[in-house]
Amino acid sequence: MKKNALIIITLLIFGLNGNSIIIKDEEPKTLEIGESAPGFSLPGVDGKTYSLDSFRESKIIVIIFTADHCPTAQAYEDRIMQLYRDFHSRGVEFVLVSPNNPQAVCLEEIGYSDLGDSFEEMKIRAKDKNFPMPYLYDGDKQEMTKAYGPTTTPHVFIFDSLRKLRFCGRIDEMENPYIKATEHDTRNAIVALLEGKPVPIEKTKTFGCSIKWASKIEWRTKLDADWKNKPVEVVEADINSIKEILANKSAKFRLINLWATWCGPCVIEFPEFVAFQRMYGARDFEFVSISADGVKKKEKVLEFLKDKNAATKNYLYSAENKYPLIEAVDKNWSGALPYTLLIAPGGEIVYAHQGVIDALEVKKEIMQKIGRFFADD
Repeated sequence: MKKNALIIITLLIFGLNGNSIIIKDEEPKTLEIGESAPGFSLPGVDGKTYSLDSFRESKIIVIIFTADHCPTAQAYEDRIMQLYRDFHSRGVEFVLVSPNNPQAVCLEEIGYSDLGDSFEEMKIRAKDKNFPMPYLYDGDKQEMTKAYGPTTTPHVFIFDSLRKLRFCGRIDEMENPYIKATEHDTRNAIVALLEGKPVPIEKTKTFGCSIKWASKIEWRTKLDADWKNKPVEVVEADINSIKEILANKSAKFRLINLWATWCGPCVIEFPEFVAFQRMYGARDFEFVSISADGVKKKEKVLEFLKDKNAATKNYLYSAENKYPLIEAVDKNWSGALPYTLLIAPGGEIVYAHQGVIDALEVKKEIMQKIGRFFADD
């Protein structure tokens, strides 16, 4: 089978601290119209292994490269499932493929999702959305991705009964899911093939997130190092300052965690909050920690925060009497640590949890408030 040529691209990436790193990326040539579908053998989230032969009975195969973390891909999920409902019974098979190496997805790139691109997270997304079609993982070797050459997620490849490529490109022209599209390229291609007619537009450009090749792991490593070099501090706060924090007069959703260094569950879950800040901090979101250790343990608190790379807003309740703090935070709070709140702009508590958080649950709460799509900003 003919293999696509590889184009070597060198990217100069500037880190958060101004230093630069060089990433050499291999961008495969995209399959041309008329070429045969390259073979593959990949695991699906349903526990089965799929190959091109798995769909031999189908008249048409629509292969869509997509990704959990990508806001553009998420914006098209409902439209993809509508295409499935409209055409699957007519002999059209739809196959979703995640092309990304999950270790190459930076935390800062997951600002519009509650999930990354690992195989286990793909299972969660497929269940959440009730995907009716196979969802395949190509993140380790990326052999199928290199053979087909998608440039973004999503990227559609449509093959006829002879498994020749007849369409390559976008689903439609409107990324924003709240605005009705008018140019239905994928739908038009499927209809034309079912009717035995030429595809009206065989190839289009695509818009979306770039493919996360394994070579981009170096970029993630650099961003991780840059985050660890950020300054960490803790500020003493009296009850009036705490009330001001809780009032949240900012335009951001504020996630607040009350904790202490002597609280085992607090110590276990704290890194999750730092990850939330990295993921969502560029949007209308911020994480704030409030330690109940007391000012005598300020150095110990700071040492802990530095160890956890907590380059976030950190406060230390300064009074010895903790009961005014309990009443100020939430009248439903018993006072036990840890305690976590998500506060909307203006001070309304929209989520509260006593004890160790379920990180996925909290991320889903955040997504409900700040949105999954660029159009939500």
